[in-house]
Amino acid sequence: MFKNYFKIAIAVLRRRKFFTFISLFGISFTLTILLVLTAFIDKVVGDNYPDKKRDRSLYVSRISQVGKDATSSGPPSFYFLTHYAGSLKTPVKIAISSGFSGTNTYVNNKKIEVNYKYTNAEYWDVLEYDFLEGKAFNKQQVTNADKVAVISEDMKKEYFGDVPNVVGKNIEADNVKYRVIGVIKSVPVTSYMLYSDIYLPYTVAKDGGYKSNKGYQGDYFGILLANSKDDVDKMHDEYEQMIQRLPVEDKKTFDHIFSHADTYIRSYVDNGDEKHSGTFIVITAISIFAFILMLLPTLNLVNINITRIMERSSEIGVRKAFGASSRTLVYQFIVENIILTLLGGIIGMVLSFIALQVLNSANLIPNLELSINFTVLFIGLLVCLVFGLLSGVYPAWRMSKLNVVTALKGQ
Repeated sequence: MFKNYFKIAIAVLRRRKFFTFISLFGISFTLTILLVLTAFIDKVVGDNYPDKKRDRSLYVSRISQVGKDATSSGPPSFYFLTHYAGSLKTPVKIAISSGFSGTNTYVNNKKIEVNYKYTNAEYWDVLEYDFLEGKAFNKQQVTNADKVAVISEDMKKEYFGDVPNVVGKNIEADNVKYRVIGVIKSVPVTSYMLYSDIYLPYTVAKDGGYKSNKGYQGDYFGILLANSKDDVDKMHDEYEQMIQRLPVEDKKTFDHIFSHADTYIRSYVDNGDEKHSGTFIVITAISIFAFILMLLPTLNLVNINITRIMERSSEIGVRKAFGASSRTLVYQFIVENIILTLLGGIIGMVLSFIALQVLNSANLIPNLELSINFTVLFIGLLVCLVFGLLSGVYPAWRMSKLNVVTALKGQ
């Protein structure tokens, strides 16, 4: 029986090519957008390079001071991370790094845009960057404020060109020359807490903010590393207790301090709003977008299916006259619609692979290689199945209610 339904469905699709094109385009385009978006999100939040110890790490990306009429929120200061977070007993190490800053440098009269950031020595122990040349700066070099630098592979190619080794050579950033001691595999800018072109010891910072700024807020991020993943909850609780004991800096303006040591995903979307979770906002926004993206082609497909069914009213009348039940007809049309949507789904998956290859080749976001995994493929097929059911049930039900005489007249 299913084989016959399949043959009928293919015949119907071939008979009205324009309607078929519109239906398949709506399904495949919608699925392509969803799969590409999912691949992007999966890559951004799922890629664990270079923080391969993510399962036993917590991230401190923001601290907020809140009052009745005022709120101050931003990244923590170096002093906060060393003096307060550094006093915790559970973390075995704390990686500290600044946000990246941009500057321009010139090589052979060619302007190169450079992003640089400052880190402590423990940064290289907590995170596991892939070193292509050399090694990271150590604690002694940080203490001595040595002008040394670790650079990305992309920066090596852009600044020095195609040379085999650059360790020992000088690179200029913000009008200061640094000696290159290591080259790492590049990180995409979407990993904003970990990305940079040049990594420098925090002690060489010109503004000396790590010394002078004794406040809670600044321009640094922290990663707390537990001895094992079993200690992560304990580390989280200890951090929360420490925050509750912190005195408010300006008691006339603020009365509460909020800061969390979160998992990577939660810290990534932390918006500093204690009442409205950044994670909740992001998930809600993505869900609404996906719902609208699916709703519009579903409604369009419902209308097209109704038009198709009305055109086949004579066929329906004949089948009813020869004893076909409404249930049989409904089942047939739903199966036909599922076949249509699955066909659109297959086309959508092929288009998704092509789109991802084009995006990767265009290198719109350097070092961000998008790909579709098996989970995404399964979700795509499930979306197609739901898509087919949603857009086929109502037209099939309406078709089953047609009067035999009216249907035979083709009205």
